Amino acid sequence: MRVILSAAIVIALAQSAFAQQERMPRYGEEDKAKTTTERQAERDAQRAYSNSLKNIPDKGPTDPWGTVRSPDAPKAAGKQK
Repeated sequence: MRVILSAAIVIALAQSAFAQQERMPRYGEEDKAKTTTERQAERDAQRAYSNSLKNIPDKGPTDPWGTVRSPDAPKAAGKQK
C-alpha cells in the first residue's frame, strides 16, 4: 500500500513539472514565425509605448535634502565656468 501511495505522490508531482516543460521552448530552438497581424500588433504596441513616454513631463532638478537643511544655509555651488 505504501508503494502505491508513494508512486501516486511522485506521479502527481512530476506531472506539473512535465506540463511546464512542454510549453517552454528548448535552448537553441528558433521562435515560431509571426503572422503579419502579430507583427503589426507588436509595432502598434511599441509606438503606443514610445508615445506614452513622450507624454511624461520632464522634471527639473530635485533637492532631496532640501527639507533637512535650514533655510539660511548656503546651497552647494555647482561647477564654475
